[in-house]
Amino acid sequence: METKSLYIARHAKAEEHSLSKRDFNRDLIGKGKERARSIATELADFVTLNEKTLVISSPANRAIQTAEIFSNVLGYPAEKIQKEINIYEAYHLDILQVINKITDYYNSVLIFGHNPGLSDLTNYLCNSDIDLLTANVAIIELDKDIDFASASGGTGNLKNVLTGK
Repeated sequence: METKSLYIARHAKAEEHSLSKRDFNRDLIGKGKERARSIATELADFVTLNEKTLVISSPANRAIQTAEIFSNVLGYPAEKIQKEINIYEAYHLDILQVINKITDYYNSVLIFGHNPGLSDLTNYLCNSDIDLLTANVAIIELDKDIDFASASGGTGNLKNVLTGK
């Protein structure tokens, strides 16, 4: 079995919270878009997207906009991004359930979402202690003979965290 890779990406910098707009509808700001492009360009050195790649995003504006920027830079068709409501404001085990449903066909999966769920998920999978800042990407390789369906606590290896610095 080919080694499975997870790319856990926190959405880029978004508008501040306000009473005039629901949290779900907050958009990326200019600085966030620039940083997302920069980190996506850095990620291109670590991943090649192909037919065995799956991109899944929270449907919240700021997450899907980040996923679209990364997809554009990495050459993944934006219309193929799967929107998954169970990633929005989710507990890490809820996000893991989304990952556990991914078929063995795929070798690499990019997940776009929110904190604290994504940092907690990375730390759970890899026994690490990281805090993903906006637009950061954790690169995780699952242990040999572990597929997405059997990914759980301690089955991943944190290879890198791309921070754009």
